[in-house]
Amino acid sequence: MNTAELDGILEFLRHAERLKIETRTAFTSEGIRETVAEHTWRLCLMSLVFEDNFPDINYSKLVKMCIIHDLGEAIGGDIPAIEQEAGKSKSAEEREDLVTLLQPLPERLQKPILQLWDEYEEAASPEAKLAKGLDKLETILQHNQGKNPPDFDYRFNLDYGKSFTTEDPLIASIRKILDRDTEERANESATKK
Repeated sequence: MNTAELDGILEFLRHAERLKIETRTAFTSEGIRETVAEHTWRLCLMSLVFEDNFPDINYSKLVKMCIIHDLGEAIGGDIPAIEQEAGKSKSAEEREDLVTLLQPLPERLQKPILQLWDEYEEAASPEAKLAKGLDKLETILQHNQGKNPPDFDYRFNLDYGKSFTTEDPLIASIRKILDRDTEERANESATKK
């Protein structure tokens, strides 16, 4: 690897550091806003602890998808599902941001990352479908675990990501538990008002 490639890789990594700062609408159990990097870390951890339950999944590909699925948010930030505008493509904007973020990398590194991201976004493989399902579950898990503001809408999560969390029996079982937890948090929140 030559110096120019190393410089480009380091520049990319410096820009990707924004994910450590970019916050999401989820709160931690301490009431601090979660960052995109924190969400991604636990998503990867989820893929690790459930790996044995999916023997036909290419685990390396799954983890790579989990790592890169929100990379574009280093530029455009996180647009929560509850705030997305009808008719506006979050996916297209995030892909554009990802392409910009990848620019410093050698093309041989850009291309596979972009291909993985596209495959994830389109849910075009078993790995992509699993990554999307785990992504939705991680978000709901954090919302249920978080010390959220009084006006937090827990019930939104009861429909959030359903299309990615109902096919696989294990994912559906986890979803059922999280939906029960969501109902409990929603009821607790309603009684405090």
